[in-house]
Amino acid sequence: MVAVNVYEAKTSLSALLARVEKGEEIVIARNGRPVARLVPADASALRRVPGMDKGRIWYADDLHEPLPADAVELFER
Repeated sequence: MVAVNVYEAKTSLSALLARVEKGEEIVIARNGRPVARLVPADASALRRVPGMDKGRIWYADDLHEPLPADAVELFER
């Protein structure tokens, strides 16, 4: 694992990302203290599968009903 300071990370981000793509981990430090870690992204974690949240999201039965007058008044203040 390699540590770089914030300035170096800002000026050579593309080169650091190329190293990370090859499997290297890079720590970004501020004043010598580690703050963040650049690691290869898990491509499978980023993949979206249609229907993966089926049954986890629901809408109230009155979702499309008009708001009560007192609630509308709060928005119009």
